[in-house]
Amino acid sequence: MVGILDFATRPPPMPDYAQVRAAWQPSEAWLYDRHGVLIDSARVNFAARRLGWTPLARIAPPVRDVIVAAEDKRFFAHGGVDWLALAGAARDRVAGKAGRGASTLTMQLAAYLAPELAAPGARGWRDKLRQMRAAWAIEQRWTKDEVLEAYLNRAGFRGEAQGVGAAALALFGKTPDALSRGDALLLAALLPDPQATAPALAKRACAYARRVDCRGFEASAWAMLGPQRSLALDPGLAPHLATRLLTSAGARITTTLDAQVQRLATVVLTRQLQGLGAGRARDGAVIVVDNDSGDVRAYVGGVGGASTARDVDGAAAYRQAGSTLKPFLYAQAIERGYLTSASILDDSPVQLDTATGLYVPQNYDRDFKGPVSARTALAGSLNVPAVRTLLLVGVEPFRDRLWDTGYRGLSEDGQYYGFSLALGSAEVTLLEQVAAYRSLARGGRWSPLRLTSDAPVGPDRVVTSAQAAWLIGDMLADSNARAVTFGLDSALSLPFWAAVKTGTSKGLRDNWCIGFSRRYTVGVWVGNLEGDPMRAVSGTSGAAPVWRDVMRALDQGDTKPPLPPAGIERRAIAFVGGIEQPRFDYFLRGTGQARFAAAPAAARRPRITNPVSGSVYALDPDIPIAHQRLSIGVSGQAAAHRLWLDRRDLGAADAAPLVLAGPGRHLIRLVDLGGRVVDQVAFTVR
Repeated sequence: MVGILDFATRPPPMPDYAQVRAAWQPSEAWLYDRHGVLIDSARVNFAARRLGWTPLARIAPPVRDVIVAAEDKRFFAHGGVDWLALAGAARDRVAGKAGRGASTLTMQLAAYLAPELAAPGARGWRDKLRQMRAAWAIEQRWTKDEVLEAYLNRAGFRGEAQGVGAAALALFGKTPDALSRGDALLLAALLPDPQATAPALAKRACAYARRVDCRGFEASAWAMLGPQRSLALDPGLAPHLATRLLTSAGARITTTLDAQVQRLATVVLTRQLQGLGAGRARDGAVIVVDNDSGDVRAYVGGVGGASTARDVDGAAAYRQAGSTLKPFLYAQAIERGYLTSASILDDSPVQLDTATGLYVPQNYDRDFKGPVSARTALAGSLNVPAVRTLLLVGVEPFRDRLWDTGYRGLSEDGQYYGFSLALGSAEVTLLEQVAAYRSLARGGRWSPLRLTSDAPVGPDRVVTSAQAAWLIGDMLADSNARAVTFGLDSALSLPFWAAVKTGTSKGLRDNWCIGFSRRYTVGVWVGNLEGDPMRAVSGTSGAAPVWRDVMRALDQGDTKPPLPPAGIERRAIAFVGGIEQPRFDYFLRGTGQARFAAAPAAARRPRITNPVSGSVYALDPDIPIAHQRLSIGVSGQAAAHRLWLDRRDLGAADAAPLVLAGPGRHLIRLVDLGGRVVDQVAFTVR
């Protein structure tokens, strides 16, 4: 009989304290900066809300005292079972009174550790004996402090908050060591009925406190049960990175971020987006990287605010690159000897035949500058010279160079992107952009960026020659060269050396500013993550102010220009015809020259420059018809050529005729002396 009773009431094996601690699985994971400062957290397990295990020493003494007094006042005197409480409960039941339960803290802990001991309907004598035996087993191997600590970490207080750590933060917005006696009384009042109303909790807490006036408790109970506080004490500085890195419950990941730099970038971006207003741009992202180590010091994927896609990581989202790919195109051309920084490029209308029709690139300001140096073309972000440079380099080689430089979104071949690749038609991420520009800062050596302290330091891969990388940096840092487009006093100008490039994608959907000093590379993207265009946002009014403010706030250290590598020579140069001012410029050794001139007209193929093929013109009824003539422009040696409008001879090509074309589609042809058509453009008048 004894054996049968022993078997029937035998509880499941109870773990020891060390096993319980080791098996504790928080629902959260935490992100720290490089100095060990908590910067963010994320919930990973949604079964219950648990924070990290809270040692007894980090729980306020009033909490321990009040809960022991309320739940098990002889806790430190019994061996797991309170026989006096059991006798009192039995007496009350015989007398028909409603008495309190006789479960000790240890018996409740046993039920937490083995849920079958507290399964629904498990309230019979056999179940109670199993709980008692489990409690005895625990008390034989655990200290009282270990039992109390485990109980306070496993108890359910309200809703899904499990443990005193989660309860303290969710209900009071405090850490467990900051709870007051009043807080402790309300927590103790929750234990018998976690879903109780505020008046019921206040009444129970007041009884525990043995007070007559309970009005203060009711007010506190209502406040406690109000809007849930955040279950995190972190500042929420890197939510997008937390989502990316925190994938397992209980993880504690140390990043390469610097909390101060992260906070700086967040504040600057927030201020800029607020200044622009939601009607102009809603989203943005910032990345700051240490050039030497490749460690990411700031990773801001977005700042919320007026964003309609605040959960999307703007730093890792693929967006159209705009003009930010041009530095790598010019670097490739210089490296191959096709161009020098002083070579003359023609910034005039051009139309290129493609499989889908004519490609007619335009500058951002719809203006053409004529002959310009490659230095001015790159620093001033002129589009037509970039397309002409792509014709020299080749679309496929340029696409391959971008792939080697870490732009892994370019998964198609060069033909897919066509000539528009020079103007950034490909999609890239801000992370890729910063890594690529960092390679220019490091003399053409690319390596992966590091987001976590345990990430391996990737090997360097040379993607651009040291000489070409240095020349591109010098061109991008030249404020005089960029003045043709941006002026001398723009958001791109800093009081120390820095190379920078802006970019705006087609349809004003993306605005970029990426640049580097000797110590840092900073990339900024501003736009709308849902893809709708921005309004009245340019390269220097959108992302550039953020780049400037972050750059200026960073501790730069050495702010002097980097010294040129071996293989670079400096020469005084002049431009024939006053194309640009005389200056000193830098060249690959053996490629420098003293004078530069645009190719003479005789050296150029005659072609029609105005109108641009595909243009559509509308006649205005309010303007006299004689004042609505169209000027025909021709470049190159065209003295012996003639112009034809449809079937009408307009005369000599170099006479710059003014024509009046009626509504409809028209064709202008440039014909040589032999009657051969050397160029033609089509346009429409409405």
